[in-house]
Amino acid sequence: MRSTKKRVVVVGAVAGALVLGGGLAYAYWSSTGTGSGSATTGTSTAFVVTTAAATGGPLSPGGPSQTVPFTVTNPGTGSQNLTSVVVTVANADGTPWTAVAGCSAADYTVGTPAVTYGEIAPGGNAGGTVTITMNNLPSNQDGCKDAVVPLRVVAS
Repeated sequence: MRSTKKRVVVVGAVAGALVLGGGLAYAYWSSTGTGSGSATTGTSTAFVVTTAAATGGPLSPGGPSQTVPFTVTNPGTGSQNLTSVVVTVANADGTPWTAVAGCSAADYTVGTPAVTYGEIAPGGNAGGTVTITMNNLPSNQDGCKDAVVPLRVVAS
C-alpha cells in the first residue's frame, strides 16, 4: 500500500505541476498605451538655371534669330514642379539693361521658351530653348552693334 500511496502522491505532484505550468503559459495582463513622435519636413529649394552659348547668325535689325539653350536643375532633396520659365532681356538681378548707350531691351524680342513643364526629381533637370531676335525699328539702332545682350531666365 505504501507504494500505491507514494505513486498517488507522485502522480498528483506531476499533475499539479502540469496544471500550474500550463496556467503560466496562458496567463497575461491586458493593457493599452499611447506614444508620440515627430518628423521634420523640408522646404523647396530654388531651381538653378544655366544657359549655354547661343546658336545662329549674329543678331541684326530684322535679321536671323539666335537660339539659347537653358537647363533648369532641381538641387533639392524632394521633387519640385516646374510650372513656368520666363526669359527677358535684363540684367541677371532683374534690373533693366542699360549698359549700352543707344540700345535697350526694346530693340529685341524674346520668344516663348520651349521646355517640358512638370515634376523634376531631386538632382534632375529639364532642358529647354528660347529664341531672341532683333527688332527692325524705324530709328537708328547703331548703339546695338556688337552688343552682348543679357538674358534673364526665371524658372518657377
